[in-house]
Amino acid sequence: MGTGLYTPRDTARCVAAPGSPEHLPTPRTSRRKAPALTRHPLPVRASRGRALALSAGVLATALALSACGARAGASGEAGSTSSGGESCVDTSGDTVKIGFLNSLSGTMAISEQTVRDSLDLAAEEINAAGGVLGKELEIVGEDGASEPTVFAEKAEKLISSDCVAAVFGGWTSSSRKAMLPVFESRDALLFYPVQYEGLEASPNIFYTGATTNQQIIPGMDYLKEQGKTKVFLVGSDYVFPRTANKIINAYAEANGIEIVGEEYAPLGHTDFSTIVNKLKASGADAVFNTLNGDSNVAFFKEYKNVGLTPETAPVVSVSIAEEEVGGIGVENVAGQLTAWNYYQTVESPANEEFVAAFKEKYGDDRPTSDPMEAAYTSLYLWKGMVEKAESFDVAAIQEAADGVSFDAPEGTVTVDGDNHHIAKTAYIGEIAEDGLIYPVWQSDGPIEPDPFLEGYDWAEGLS
Repeated sequence: MGTGLYTPRDTARCVAAPGSPEHLPTPRTSRRKAPALTRHPLPVRASRGRALALSAGVLATALALSACGARAGASGEAGSTSSGGESCVDTSGDTVKIGFLNSLSGTMAISEQTVRDSLDLAAEEINAAGGVLGKELEIVGEDGASEPTVFAEKAEKLISSDCVAAVFGGWTSSSRKAMLPVFESRDALLFYPVQYEGLEASPNIFYTGATTNQQIIPGMDYLKEQGKTKVFLVGSDYVFPRTANKIINAYAEANGIEIVGEEYAPLGHTDFSTIVNKLKASGADAVFNTLNGDSNVAFFKEYKNVGLTPETAPVVSVSIAEEEVGGIGVENVAGQLTAWNYYQTVESPANEEFVAAFKEKYGDDRPTSDPMEAAYTSLYLWKGMVEKAESFDVAAIQEAADGVSFDAPEGTVTVDGDNHHIAKTAYIGEIAEDGLIYPVWQSDGPIEPDPFLEGYDWAEGLS
């Protein structure tokens, strides 16, 4: 269970913090700065605040895109981007536009609708408290349709046609990577709310979900502490699961754990009989699950059908939150484990207030979950950055970001201006019969983001 470690949330403001806690779930050296912001997959180092040299693919995209309008700061004055183009963001009136880009259709809608709902709640709260720099937020919403190419197209529309000051959304790493060159070539800002595989940092993305050392490594640490020595890996066939499992394999080799199977299925796949039979025959004493979307429904039903149980082969999932439990069926996942940085059951005044506000808006039957909380938090962090910078200008926000903090429902989070990730507390939770997830383990405090795993000797060469 949670321990009530957090301070109450002031829903109207974020503050710049002088530093952040550096507790980690596994021993590591003193704090080391992550590589300066770069594009995945090749880390190109550069100092914070400077534009990065575009890769060939990004450069091609940038040349194909036309500039639009003029960027306006808080006063409405135009300003150039660091790459020489200009933005059409208009802050001369009483409103400022922001974009919400989430899958409201397709296989990922089961997960992403709740993210949109939490973003709407945060925007409503911020507007009720006076907006951002006195300007009301005007929301432009788009459907990513669970397709990376659609995310890229809609991101371009939001930036160049709708002239939004920032975009909030994305879920799969494929969607993020499809959008990344759009945001970099346009010199616009994306706030990405979902845990991911790490090994990336962009000057134009703020990552408010967990990176690898804040979710996957704590999940493996927990299995190791429980004496598990034979782990089976199952995931969706795209960037996040494959990269996550590459990291898990390196962790396992360094920690005396045998990976007894590694299987992938396309997003939306619904026949898991072959994979589950391989799992059962492998002798695994634990499963690490990186399946996404509604594939989890079919996987857990088949897992139960063949007689596997949480007692014989517990599954640690990193993409199943409270919202998905209902879709999968609690009878199929009760007793299973998840690794996240927030649960509805976390005990803190800030979380109690957040849960009450969400249920008042959407109904008592709607649970809160990690990705939606990270999305909700991202809007408040952006607000804090804008107010610290006293401007909606991208370069000013990037410069002001370091140390901006928010007393979020999950606990206090703080932005690392060098890698654009945030410090987060790690939790392992167990799915209960009531459909909620209850913490059974948590880190000593917020874990500083280490997206390139520089603090782990066994990870050398992964990036």
